[in-house]
Amino acid sequence: MPQKRISLEEFLQLRRQGLPVADVRSEKEFADGHIPGAVNMPLLINEHRVIVGTAYKQHGKDAAIRKGWDLAGPRFGQLYRHAAKIAGEGPLLLHCWRGGMRSDLSAWISGYGGLEVFVLEGGYKAYRHHVLHLLNEAPELLHVVGGATGSGKTAYLQMLRDNGEQMIDLEALASHKGSSFGALGMNNQPTQEQFENKLAEALAALNPELPVWVEYESRTIGRIVLPEALFLAMQQAPMLELQLERKERIQRLLREYGHFPLEALELATLRISKRLGGLKTAQALEALRDGNLEEWISHCLYYYDKTYRFGLSNHKGIKEQKPWSWV
Repeated sequence: MPQKRISLEEFLQLRRQGLPVADVRSEKEFADGHIPGAVNMPLLINEHRVIVGTAYKQHGKDAAIRKGWDLAGPRFGQLYRHAAKIAGEGPLLLHCWRGGMRSDLSAWISGYGGLEVFVLEGGYKAYRHHVLHLLNEAPELLHVVGGATGSGKTAYLQMLRDNGEQMIDLEALASHKGSSFGALGMNNQPTQEQFENKLAEALAALNPELPVWVEYESRTIGRIVLPEALFLAMQQAPMLELQLERKERIQRLLREYGHFPLEALELATLRISKRLGGLKTAQALEALRDGNLEEWISHCLYYYDKTYRFGLSNHKGIKEQKPWSWV
């Protein structure tokens, strides 16, 4: 079947209807960032991309194209079978970096075998322009849930979602809970580019006429940096501050982190040693090694509570305080 080139708007609409997406860029390009839900179907694998790039630098475009044909040709059968598996019974959406030769050739292989293929005009580069455009604007009706460490902010957001409110879980998207201990129990963080892709998708799904709730965050979540527009909007947005008794916060943190290996907890504690101070760090580590986890958490909260109060002093939005209990 012949291929058809379509605009990004048409591409996204067909994707929302459930059509699968094949990304024919190399594995490394895909790992750096891709359209969420896309399946990697590289025309040229990582090693081949290096060979073609070297041919281009040394001998020019025509030599690089010939080398690409030599490397991809023996894989045509494998590529078609992969495309057919991704497509299933229906059409296939396909793209490369700029909508050029890799997508044209992959679409030709797939179409020649009988698949209906839609190729994204402008490729992944067009999608990234779309993502960056979305990230330049924050939701107008943004609301922030704040509270000291251990206040149950994520659980409160989930309760809001379960009751029909719009929310974006930034920590879930970043696969990190924000603190020195935030990577424990989480998957590896996405690349910055992939985080932006996932965040843009979440923003695009919102109803702009309804409030959107997010957790109060610093500019970074682990190694992920929040988009400037969203971070500034969070600083200005109305805040609902959860207030939980310190002993209840300690119990929540104990349930959340107390089961992790001692070595992991020691390393995370040492990462905040400069800010915690030598004496507090020594006291925290001693309590941790003695199995007194509540005292260990209490020492760590000395730093986190001070940091939270400092960040709160810079928040410009209207603050509403809500006494809360989760225990």
